Amino acid sequence: MGHPEIPLSLDELRHLSLWTADCAERALPIYEAVAPDDRRPRDAIEIVREFGSGGKRTKAIRTAAWAALKAAGEIADPAAEAAARAAVGTAGSAYLHPFAAATQVKHIVASAQYAAYAQELATGDPSAADAVLRWAIEHVPATVREVLARYPEGTPGRSRLGELHRRLEAELRRPSTS
Repeated sequence: MGHPEIPLSLDELRHLSLWTADCAERALPIYEAVAPDDRRPRDAIEIVREFGSGGKRTKAIRTAAWAALKAAGEIADPAAEAAARAAVGTAGSAYLHPFAAATQVKHIVASAQYAAYAQELATGDPSAADAVLRWAIEHVPATVREVLARYPEGTPGRSRLGELHRRLEAELRRPSTS
């Protein structure tokens, strides 16, 4: 049984991709402090930023996503791993599917969610995650809120990552005050 399709334009994907790149970039120094010579997460963010700025959505984005995921799996530092996963989330945002499926919500929130988690793990302070989520919410384009509103609620799970997902998704679903 398939999910109904929802409207989703290339321009909307570009807005989403640029925002997720900005979110992931906030955590990138955590990864690069541990693995300064490993460009895989940075490369994933940069290639998505190229797409968001008008470039083509190519196989190179998927290749960069897989490379960043491999980097996340190879690093022993939990905060650096979360930062690399934020970059993976950015690459995934370019491939948000136009299906009304709760699983697609992760393509919208994963980058900010993992960036927040990375900051919390790096500092040992939950308020560091709060600050990242606040920044993401304050800088989200209206287009991203509109896209998220077309999807059913996500299925974040019960972990700390799930809690960050729930908080971010709930805030992004609220009407903008600006």
